[in-house]
Amino acid sequence: MLVLLPPSETKSDGGAGAPLELSELAMPRLTEVRDRLVTEVIRLAADPDRSRDVLGLGKGADGEIARNAALRTSATRPALQRYTGVLYDALDAKGFTKVQREKAYARLGIGSALFGAIRASDPIPAYRLSGGTKLPGLPTLSAMWRDHLGAALADEAAGELVVDLRSGTYQQLGRVPGAVTANVLTEHPDGSRTVVSHFNKHHKGLLARALVITRADPTDIRAVARIATKAGLRTEIASPTELLVLT
Repeated sequence: MLVLLPPSETKSDGGAGAPLELSELAMPRLTEVRDRLVTEVIRLAADPDRSRDVLGLGKGADGEIARNAALRTSATRPALQRYTGVLYDALDAKGFTKVQREKAYARLGIGSALFGAIRASDPIPAYRLSGGTKLPGLPTLSAMWRDHLGAALADEAAGELVVDLRSGTYQQLGRVPGAVTANVLTEHPDGSRTVVSHFNKHHKGLLARALVITRADPTDIRAVARIATKAGLRTEIASPTELLVLT
């Protein structure tokens, strides 16, 4: 099973790993695009004012620009430790046992505007680049990844079940046909349902944690739903590939 998580805008600083080596990342067929994007992000960082405009940053974001400038020289740490925020708080990787952490490395992938997708164990630096960003002089990120990422993810999953918890922006960078997706809805007293944002990330984090720590090896959406229910999540199967998580 491959569980794909979205990235996060917020990332931890520092790390004890050697500087970025693109050849060490999973899915090496993505190396050429990764290298081009890293080069362009570093070039953009040389112009702080333009960086703020292109990346949608405020005037107090010099640290984010400095991160991008040092992409090839700063320390790395496993992606699972790099990304932070609501979903990753719910995932609670810090609370994994050693066995669970190894299962997380084996089961989790993370979408990325800069790297396409990576494994949870891949060593990466802190950076700032969102899936909807248009870098100067380059095609859209969707156009750059379209012909590469979907095929790379399919190869990485090697015919196993894919549970795609990425947001729509990151799914568009490279879709995985047949992947199970999860949508989080709030059910109101009158029976109506609405999409939520904060709780969406939180519950996807809880679902990802359940899929990491389970001893089961799910092969279809029904098995995913059973694992989620056992973890205390209320679910419905909306279609053979769409799971609803209700709050």
